[in-house]
Amino acid sequence: MPDYVRLMRHEDIDQVVVIDREAFPTEWPPPNFKRELENRLATYIVACNATELTEETEETPPQGGLTMLLSRVSRLFTPGRLPDSKWSAKGGEYITGFAGFWVMADEAHITTIATRQTCRQQGIGELLLQSIIDMAARREARIITLEVRASNTAAQKLYTKYGFTQVGLRHGYYIDNREDAIIMSTDHITSPSFKAQIKEIIEAYTTKWGPDRYRMST
Repeated sequence: MPDYVRLMRHEDIDQVVVIDREAFPTEWPPPNFKRELENRLATYIVACNATELTEETEETPPQGGLTMLLSRVSRLFTPGRLPDSKWSAKGGEYITGFAGFWVMADEAHITTIATRQTCRQQGIGELLLQSIIDMAARREARIITLEVRASNTAAQKLYTKYGFTQVGLRHGYYIDNREDAIIMSTDHITSPSFKAQIKEIIEAYTTKWGPDRYRMST
């Protein structure tokens, strides 16, 4: 399980490329992550395990259980708030997954979500999706869109759980096998109904995986 999610750095690229190769073996070459990190429209995040965590400020870290959950939910969808920065890694970091999205006008578009092969079925992809929804709302996006392979029913099920619905189809979108891409989109992500839905999902996720999964670090 990851200790935290943070923004991707240039020194993460080697590990991210390995994860990208595992997750998308037929879609190579990989994205130019160095260029993406310099793109003002793009945001990339990673889920990490650290050998040791050190506190950077004198603030008291959030407590576990309901207190942490309420703290997380209360800052969800708050425009202008940056991720907590009081924790950083001392020593090595092992990246277990990564994700990226672009924000253009009032739309956030998810470009990729991937987890390391040995770390799947641990809720990491779901945690990264939660983080994107949170960050997109703080960047004042109205909706979130993505494309997913027509054959990737597991991913479609996850996206549907988080309020995405099919809004279109791109025929022959994937160049490796000309597979169709399903276009999915959320409703307005800052609407009361969407926020209530996400709150319930986060509560269920916390019950299953534990509140410590919500710690965010830059």
